[in-house]
Amino acid sequence: MAIEFTDANFEELVIKSDKPVIVDFWAVWCGPCRMVGPIVQEIGEEYGEKAVVGKLDVDHNPETARKYSIRNIPTILFFKNGEVVDKQVGAVPKAVLAGKLDSLL
Repeated sequence: MAIEFTDANFEELVIKSDKPVIVDFWAVWCGPCRMVGPIVQEIGEEYGEKAVVGKLDVDHNPETARKYSIRNIPTILFFKNGEVVDKQVGAVPKAVLAGKLDSLL
């Protein structure tokens, strides 16, 4: 299951996480985001306790989107030890995202 990240919980759930974290920056009006959303959900279910997987709505959480210079959505950032270690911009197949996450485990 994908967690809903917000400006308020981002530091606690992402930056302080002891597991790799995937953050899907998205918006309701974004067509490609609707294609990536179910993939992110699947990855969240499949990786369960091994990683933290979630989504951040850029319209409702502009502070975090601005902090990470999110200009295009969907953008998926991969965090490890509180740092961005990889990035994927645009819709891609599940295997691409899973492969990037696997390299962090």
